[in-house]
Amino acid sequence: MDLTELLADAMRDKHLSTEALAYATGIRVPRIKAFVEDGAAGPIHPTSEELAELAQALSLPLPEVVEASQDHRTVTPAGHPV
Repeated sequence: MDLTELLADAMRDKHLSTEALAYATGIRVPRIKAFVEDGAAGPIHPTSEELAELAQALSLPLPEVVEASQDHRTVTPAGHPV
């Protein structure tokens, strides 16, 4: 599961909007929206402190959140099939 899915599922389960999660964590709304929309593949990456705050606010195990935040895209050389 990637960060996008993990955050979206946890927020839905807890009935939290991005604004409510921002209020609970102190993380700015645009950053949370970027994490939820783009996950690890996006241009904005969460810091370890932000991951800890998200895990605590969403009652998720920190190792699970850290694992989900890792960029798991496979890089292949040009001209080779994926």
